[in-house]
Amino acid sequence: MSIVRYHSPLNVLVFTKGHPFERDPFFDVFESFTDIGYTAVEQPAAQAFCTVKAAAPYDAFVHYDMPGIDFLTEGGPHFVDPSSAYQEGLLSLLEAGHGFVFLHHAIAGWPTWPEYSEIIGGRFLYKPATVRGLDCPDSGYRHEVDHKVAVVDKNHPVTEGLSDGFALNDELYLYEVFDDSIEPLLRSDYGFVEENFYSAHQAVQGNMFSRDGWHHSPGSNLVGWVKHYKNSPIVYLQFGDAPATYKNPNFAKVIENAIKWVSGDDARKWARDRNSKAA
Repeated sequence: MSIVRYHSPLNVLVFTKGHPFERDPFFDVFESFTDIGYTAVEQPAAQAFCTVKAAAPYDAFVHYDMPGIDFLTEGGPHFVDPSSAYQEGLLSLLEAGHGFVFLHHAIAGWPTWPEYSEIIGGRFLYKPATVRGLDCPDSGYRHEVDHKVAVVDKNHPVTEGLSDGFALNDELYLYEVFDDSIEPLLRSDYGFVEENFYSAHQAVQGNMFSRDGWHHSPGSNLVGWVKHYKNSPIVYLQFGDAPATYKNPNFAKVIENAIKWVSGDDARKWARDRNSKAA
C-alpha cells in the first residue's frame, strides 16, 4: 500500500492491517477532522516508522492494527515474534515521549511480546495464556452490542464534550485489563460476564458464536483509559468495530480528543512526571 500524506497543524500516522475492517467508513472519521491530518500505512511496512527519526514528522501514532498474528496458518492462529530492531525502535519512541492512541483490536497485537500489552494497559487473548504470572482463558467478544458509555473522569481532555456519556452500538471485549497501571476514563453499562460473550479461540477455529468448553471470570467494564509508558502518554479506546461505530459522532470526538491530548506538551509532561515518580 502506498503512503498518503495530508498536511495540517497536527499530523498523525494511522497503522492498520491484521484485522479486517471497512476501510472507507473508517477513514471518513479522520477526513472529518479539520485540524488533524493523517498518513495511513499498513503492517508490516508500518514498523519502519517506529524509530525516533522516522516518527519525527508525526505528532502521534494511532494504532488500529493487530500485528504478530497469522490467522491463515492451518490450526491457527500462529503467533509471530516482533523483530528486535522493531522492539528497540518502539521503546526508544516511548522513552522520547511520543504520543500513542490504540483503538479496539490493537490490544491483541504482538501476543508473544508481553511488554506490548504493558504499553497498552491490557490484553485480548486469542488463545489461553499466562498474563502477569496468571493462567488466563482466551478472551470473549460480542458483536453489535447496544450499550451506554459512562464518563468516569469528566475533567480529562480526552472526555471533553462527551457530557455524561453516550449510546453506542459496537463490539465489546471480555479481556484482561491492568487496573494498576491505568487511569479510567470510560465505562460501559453492559454486563462483562461469560454468558454475554463468545470464545475468541473458538471463533478463530471456525466456530463463531460458541462457548463450548470456555469459561471466563467476570471482567472489567472499562472501555477507555489513559496511562503512561516510559515518557509517553497513551490512550486506549475499545471502540471501533464497524461502520455503525464509525458514524457515531462521539466516536470521532473521543478519537480527536485523544489525538490532541497525546500530541500536547501537557500530556508529555504528565507522562514524564509519572515516569520519574515510578523510577
